Amino acid sequence: MPKRILQGVVTSDANMQTVTVSVERRFKHPVLQKTIRKSKKYRAHDEHNTFKVGDTVRIIECAPKSKTKRWEVLAADAAE
Repeated sequence: MPKRILQGVVTSDANMQTVTVSVERRFKHPVLQKTIRKSKKYRAHDEHNTFKVGDTVRIIECAPKSKTKRWEVLAADAAE
């Protein structure tokens, strides 16, 4: 099964080798047909502490690194 890749914005870089990434998804409500925005936060592994708050990054699924980390930062997104 392929690994998922998500794009989001770094909301926290307070921990060593970890960033918190907020990923937003948009979809239409099945009945009301209104566009709904939902966001979810993921904790991702950042080996060299290179990403700061406000950076747009791509994260990829990986094997568990710690109790809460199941993602690692793939790269900064070029469309900034």
